[in-house]
Amino acid sequence: MDSDLKPATEQNKRRISHVTSLDDVFSDNRIKTDEKMYFPSTALVQFSFQNKQKSISALLPMLKKENIKVLDIYKKDQSGKFCIQFNSCYENATKEVVDELRQHAGVANVCASYEPFDESRIWFPQTHSDLDKCGRNVLMYGTELDADHPGFKDGVYRERRNFFTEIALNYKHGYPIPRVDYTPEETETWGKVYKKLSEMYPTYACKQYLQNLPLLSLYCGYSENNVPQLEDVSKFLCEKTGFRMRPVAGFLSPRDFLAGLAFRVFNCTQYMRHSSDPFYTPEPDVCHELLGHVPLLADAEFAQFSQEIGLASLGASDEDISKLAACYLYTVEFGLCKENGDLKAYGAGLLSSISELKHALTTPEKVVKFDPYKASVQEFYVTTYQPVYFVSESFEEAKQKMRDFVKNIKRPFFVQYDPVTSSVRVVDNLSSVQSAVQQLSRDVVFIMDILQEMQHTSNALSQFENLRNIKY
Repeated sequence: MDSDLKPATEQNKRRISHVTSLDDVFSDNRIKTDEKMYFPSTALVQFSFQNKQKSISALLPMLKKENIKVLDIYKKDQSGKFCIQFNSCYENATKEVVDELRQHAGVANVCASYEPFDESRIWFPQTHSDLDKCGRNVLMYGTELDADHPGFKDGVYRERRNFFTEIALNYKHGYPIPRVDYTPEETETWGKVYKKLSEMYPTYACKQYLQNLPLLSLYCGYSENNVPQLEDVSKFLCEKTGFRMRPVAGFLSPRDFLAGLAFRVFNCTQYMRHSSDPFYTPEPDVCHELLGHVPLLADAEFAQFSQEIGLASLGASDEDISKLAACYLYTVEFGLCKENGDLKAYGAGLLSSISELKHALTTPEKVVKFDPYKASVQEFYVTTYQPVYFVSESFEEAKQKMRDFVKNIKRPFFVQYDPVTSSVRVVDNLSSVQSAVQQLSRDVVFIMDILQEMQHTSNALSQFENLRNIKY
């Protein structure tokens, strides 16, 4: 509801950066110097209470800081000494915690050790709530529009964009996405795009897209006269493939956007393109997201493909992020596939663009076989048609090629997504490897139990059939 919104804080507003070229979209240099967000430090603070009966719970409020993530709290030994281990994205966080402990009545023997900021190891989210940091780093548009943007001179439209920006900046993981009362003008714009594209989909869209679009109409209110709500779409996707939507104010950096995919979170704009030209937008909008991306995110194989690109991006270098982003653009945004020998579109940039959808599928001279090594360095355009379109035989083929490609991304660790806790586990030492093996062993035992039960059931059915065939 509109009345439930709180104004964006000045700190959040300062995080919205504006860029004027595509090079800025692929470069994370400015983002990484912002409060050293990507350079975490691990600290261990030890202390004791003068009164050994005192509870550590009294100290917990001082650890509830935005820049601190507590990893462990434990009693070290019988002497009564306690330890607090935490990560921080703020260079002076350890000193602040130590100073506060020393000023706290009844606390004694405070000391600390920490691993200094390591610029070779880039920070990345490990839990859903960590994505709250990433969602604020808007690189393009948001509240700022270029002079050639269709809505640049429209004061009413710009004020509306401010409204959507506040929704995105105030959103936190775990809360429902605020519902929006779209204006008659916005609904009319949506309707024009929806109607025209719906006429084209049977000819140009891949079968997975066509299978899921009717379900979105049934469960999420997709229609010519209604703009679906992100919260309804998010619930639908979560039940289908585990993906969730998250409102965002505009273009995120590739690093932050891809990180969301690792958690099966899709950063999604909520605003509508300008009504003066309903069939053109220089940026992603709710038409692009809901008509281009969502139907394929409801496909299990495509959802897995998207998540694997995201996982490969966590902690990767700037150079590798640029390559992964290019591969994402030429698959998830502008990818083609084969169906019975015919070309079909699965890329969201095509499936939400009336003119480029037809162009990509009627210019065979621009279509080449998908090769992530070529796609990763292929030039990309924002305001014109792409110079080339990559085609895959199937999502499975594209996924396998990307798996082979990401093996060349050098990181001093591996990452593993835990669907139970919706978090990322870093595998970088023998202990974490053993933990991963134990989990895998449990999964294998579970699968073997299922197979044995299925075999037992199959044998029982066979015996029953044999008994039925006996003539008495």
